[in-house]
Amino acid sequence: MNKTGYWILRVGHRLLAQADQGGGAFFPCGPASAFGNPESPLYVGEFLGLPCHAIDAEAFPDIPGAEPISLRAMFTLAGPEAFAFAGRATQLLDWQANHRFCGKCGAPTIRQAGEPAMRCPACGLLAYPRLSPAVMVLVRDGERLLLARSPHFKPGVFSALAGFVEPGETLEECAVREVREEVGIEIANLRYFASQPWPFPNSLMVAFFADYAGGTITPQPGEIEAADWFTPEALPLLPDPVSIARRLIDAACQG
Repeated sequence: MNKTGYWILRVGHRLLAQADQGGGAFFPCGPASAFGNPESPLYVGEFLGLPCHAIDAEAFPDIPGAEPISLRAMFTLAGPEAFAFAGRATQLLDWQANHRFCGKCGAPTIRQAGEPAMRCPACGLLAYPRLSPAVMVLVRDGERLLLARSPHFKPGVFSALAGFVEPGETLEECAVREVREEVGIEIANLRYFASQPWPFPNSLMVAFFADYAGGTITPQPGEIEAADWFTPEALPLLPDPVSIARRLIDAACQG
């Protein structure tokens, strides 16, 4: 464990990033002894040819040129690969913290060797990292794009429609239901675009294009603040480039 590697250190909701010479940022690097020899760090994967581990710390170590940043800021400062690693690390840390006790019998759990699972030594229950699939749909009517605004968005931002998959539901059924519930219209010709792990907190976003098939836009009270058709030449404020929503909208505008 004293082999040199990268460390994703989290205190609360902040991660420690160390500035590089190009004005960006990266994870602190060094042997475990440089970070207090933490007990049972979580292995995240291999980052830039070195092992990468993650821990929840009580306080950040004093490292010259390092500063706490948000997970979202990691994308801008360190790039998509570092953001993906940081996102995976935060989800694993949350899983470990949230499953310290068995959800079936209440006994303390331990890490299962060889796989990402917390095991109950009393009843044998295995708790794996939670993953919540969510569908995103960009509805198109010719050149027009249907974008909506949630009250939880940053001021002025509009995005594609999205919602979590319910038990017993296919991705396709979820897409039809969410669009119908959120804006009251029907869709057809659902087409897969791409997927993205989304660590806010533990989602897997699955994005689709769809064609408008009828109905009048009727925003769902409490869920959708506003919704309308927009052309590529007159778009509202859009989500940050880190999100698959932005990639979905950009792809529609480009072709």
